[in-house]
Amino acid sequence: MNKNALDFAIKYGFLILLGGLALFFSLYASGFASPRSAVFILQSVAITGILALGVTCTLVVGGFDLSIGSVATSALMLSAYTMVILEQSAFVAVAVCLLMGALVGLVNGLLIVKMRVPDLLATLGMMFLLIGLQRIPTQGNSIATGMSLEDGSVAEGTFSAAFLWLGRHRFDLFLDRLVPVPVVVFLLIALLIWLFLGYTRHGRLMYAIGSNERAAGLVGTNVHRYKIVAYMISGMLASVGGILLAARLGRGDIASGNNLLLDSVAAALIGFAVLGAARPNAFGTAAGALFVGILLQGLTMMNAPYYMQDFVKGAVLVAALVFTFYLSSRRGGRRTA
Repeated sequence: MNKNALDFAIKYGFLILLGGLALFFSLYASGFASPRSAVFILQSVAITGILALGVTCTLVVGGFDLSIGSVATSALMLSAYTMVILEQSAFVAVAVCLLMGALVGLVNGLLIVKMRVPDLLATLGMMFLLIGLQRIPTQGNSIATGMSLEDGSVAEGTFSAAFLWLGRHRFDLFLDRLVPVPVVVFLLIALLIWLFLGYTRHGRLMYAIGSNERAAGLVGTNVHRYKIVAYMISGMLASVGGILLAARLGRGDIASGNNLLLDSVAAALIGFAVLGAARPNAFGTAAGALFVGILLQGLTMMNAPYYMQDFVKGAVLVAALVFTFYLSSRRGGRRTA
């Protein structure tokens, strides 16, 4: 493969694959190409994409956050508990969840930078801690209006209309197409993270930390502070995802976030292959989330067995990463030679 073809394949190969996948499902999955299907895909990837953007921030500083799925589920349960059991307002529920996400991110960051616990172990431990903690108040039961409490009484709190608006309202943005609030939130967060990482001094310093932490520290960068902030951003974005999921479901379903971690990590890692970046980036993560959504929606509409979806998703992830890094290493080798 000559240099120009290799550069083209590295930079545009994933986008071509994405377009080819959409074309394939449009031809062989009835109804896939409809505007309704497109909106459903965007809605299905919005929450996953928000969590993946949080993972991206930790990847940028050379870390990794395995606790995002449990943080999102904890926010889902905490918001439901705050409104249904404690009978608080939507504002209080959202504020408490965001505070919880920031606190979890802070603890993760302190464990990693102060206690020297490896990021995978620290966030894995936090994941198990949250999984257990979120089940204690309700003894593992989901939370819904009218549920029976331990003392024999009935929960009288409800999900407020303002809270449900976050997950169920649709904006009439263009061509009479109704776009759900979570999609708008996802796109706004993706834009903000993209601008922050790519066009601000702080974002560039975070990339510098991820590339060479020691060198970044030697030039005066507060490495510990930036790494802690990255994990706090991840925790807060995971909480946003949990809030939107709770608002869409209208109940605290403890099993609803089971696949959030794997899908979010897949989207963030697939993003390495977008435009030949070979590094974490917000645009690539958003494209990766869209890719996962198109893949799962297409397989569902073609009546593919549900147990095949994780296999196909994993195969695509491995192929995308091998494709990106193998071709990038060949290009680097040729330039060195």
